[in-house]
Amino acid sequence: MSLDVHERRVAIALGASLGDTARTLRLALAALAAMPGFTLSRASRVVVSPPAGGVAGSTFRNAVVTGLWTGTPRDLLTRLRALETRLGRRPTRRWADRVLDLDVLLVGDVVCEDGDLVVPHPRMRERPFVLVPLRQVWPEARDPRDAARFADLPAARATLPVIGWATPATHPSPT
Repeated sequence: MSLDVHERRVAIALGASLGDTARTLRLALAALAAMPGFTLSRASRVVVSPPAGGVAGSTFRNAVVTGLWTGTPRDLLTRLRALETRLGRRPTRRWADRVLDLDVLLVGDVVCEDGDLVVPHPRMRERPFVLVPLRQVWPEARDPRDAARFADLPAARATLPVIGWATPATHPSPT
């Protein structure tokens, strides 16, 4: 995959199920806000959801952030993986509990499938814990494959418990 490097609007999913999940999400948001090449625009409320995939045993805290990214989708994924490791994520089996999970959901109108990088995220259309917060921060977001508005999908209308804003200490809470 070869893409020109220019600024694109992106959506990133955050999830955590182990340890002090609220602290981990705050640290991740602060690190994203300080990440070179990324300008944080909006952060959703934190929703609570059951684990996906049938492997994890704990509930997850999930949020979505949007921002502007100057770089390739691969560069973004590489930075997110490094941030996960820095904040305590260790290799584990797929869908297991984790300290932090960061997923690239959308990168402008990019559609790509390059090994571990698939954009738009391949399972986001069925996941309320992704679509409910995405709808909060980017209600007009569309799937670049078919132009479907994510906010119109059934999973985006689910009711999930909300436990506060996903906001790093360095940014004021949205009102």
